[in-house]
Amino acid sequence: MDKKEKLNRIFLILLSLFVVMLGYGILLPILPYYTERLALKDDLDPDLINYHIGMLTSIYPLFQLIFVIVWGRLSDKYGRKSIILVGLIGFITMNLLTGLATSLTMLYVARILGGVFTSSVIPVSNAYLSDITSEKRRTKIMAWSGVAISSGLIFGPVLGGLLSQTNVHLKYSFGLFHLDRFSVPFLFAAVLGLIVLFIIIKWLNSTAIVAKIRKKETKLSVSFSRYFIVLLTLSFVMQFVVTLFETVFSIYGKNELEFNSSQVGIGFMLCGSVMAALQPVFATYGEKIMTTKQQITVGLLITGISLVVFPFLRNELSVYGLIILFASGGAMVTPNLLSSVSLISKEDTGRNISIQSSTNSIGQILGPVLGTWLLAGGFYYPFIIAGSVVLIVIGLVYYLRQ
Repeated sequence: MDKKEKLNRIFLILLSLFVVMLGYGILLPILPYYTERLALKDDLDPDLINYHIGMLTSIYPLFQLIFVIVWGRLSDKYGRKSIILVGLIGFITMNLLTGLATSLTMLYVARILGGVFTSSVIPVSNAYLSDITSEKRRTKIMAWSGVAISSGLIFGPVLGGLLSQTNVHLKYSFGLFHLDRFSVPFLFAAVLGLIVLFIIIKWLNSTAIVAKIRKKETKLSVSFSRYFIVLLTLSFVMQFVVTLFETVFSIYGKNELEFNSSQVGIGFMLCGSVMAALQPVFATYGEKIMTTKQQITVGLLITGISLVVFPFLRNELSVYGLIILFASGGAMVTPNLLSSVSLISKEDTGRNISIQSSTNSIGQILGPVLGTWLLAGGFYYPFIIAGSVVLIVIGLVYYLRQ
């Protein structure tokens, strides 16, 4: 494979990652209003609206958790491209059902289908990137995967907010479906997904099927080395604290810091932008200064200290500065963990990355739940406890090999 062909493949994979995360981000600013409209239409108790918002938020990563390892195994057996295509079809279906939903039941069905099928895209795409890159450049390419994901999460909420406010005076019902201005962002995401689907079908070449190039028959059981368990634990902790921070910061900013929605939005934008910008920087130049173990250690240290200090700040600029520091720590840790997992086994790359994605999904589920629960005791607790957990798990880095 020549350099041009490899770059084309990498671009197409990053495009699919970006679009799927863009679609995920589009929903974030709209979900509370969309859920409220459907709940009131179904004559549900208004006090249950927040409950449904929480359930609709957590049900997506829950089904990702359940199915992600299945897709990883299937991609090892049948090839990466076919599984990515299945994920994109599921992504399109989810957005169509979400945009045209007339009841909360339909919205739940859409979120469940989305969780089932889009759980294939990120880990299998990362496995594809792992297949076509050398071990020496693995960390760098995994950082660019992080950039694509972070970029989708940066632009998705902005695009969703803008498209939901479009001056489209459209109300049209047909059967179980309904079309209005809230449908616009999701229909846009569905069309975008359809375009990417056709591009992937036409121009992305398949990699060799892992199951066919194995020299020995592998066992179906999954074995976990101590090294792998440590990587999974660190991945879980990072995902847990990031989602906890995202959930708690919006409430903390509104109620304690008295930020308006724009100021809270700036905080999220800074966090996503810094992670997107710094991941390839650390992946490209970090090894010239520090080893992988050292980068993970320093990144965890920065993340943990940032969380512990965060609730003691009140000035807007200092809060933004600490968010940048927090995101910098995450940008140093995430690509190194993903690269380390991809290097464990050439034959089981898809499975291993899928297992890591599963641990991330558990963090996505538990982070918001425990974060809001800890808020009941005071605004200091979520940040200090999460930061302390990060600082404690630094001890696990000792067990990582170079």
